[in-house]
Amino acid sequence: MEIITAIISNLDIISVVCFIIGFGLVIIEMFVPGFGAPGISGSVLLIVAIVLTANTVLEAFILIIMVLIILGILLTIILKSANKGGVARGVILSTSMTRDKGYVGVGTEDMDYFLGKEGLALTMLRPAGSVDFDGVKLDALTDGEYIQKGSKVKVIKVKGRRLVVRKIDK
Repeated sequence: MEIITAIISNLDIISVVCFIIGFGLVIIEMFVPGFGAPGISGSVLLIVAIVLTANTVLEAFILIIMVLIILGILLTIILKSANKGGVARGVILSTSMTRDKGYVGVGTEDMDYFLGKEGLALTMLRPAGSVDFDGVKLDALTDGEYIQKGSKVKVIKVKGRRLVVRKIDK
């Protein structure tokens, strides 16, 4: 308890301002993710405030622990706010990319969409290469045969995320 009173008695206006601005900048960094200027500046100000306030290593250690606890509490509040929708709408993607809007996913279930589709070999398939399916470029492979670049191919099988193609006659 004596250490806490010693820390409080060492606080001056410069230390208090450094703490307040430092916490404010770190909070801004929590809302705007990235390791940018607000986070670095806030961290530097918090370190300066600790150095200005602490007279001993023990006081500095206690202040560091207190700052980390406060930042942990603030981060918890911000994350709970994000889960409840309290974070700015500009940070969270609100639209969904669905097939009916023209988006084609790359998950296993979406690859079944290409079964039976015809495309054009963009590279020589020996036995793997690239194929264009109506503007969608995907990797594909054959059952072992080589297929020349520019040949028309058809998807005959989907194995997980792999498309197996066969050359078709024009």
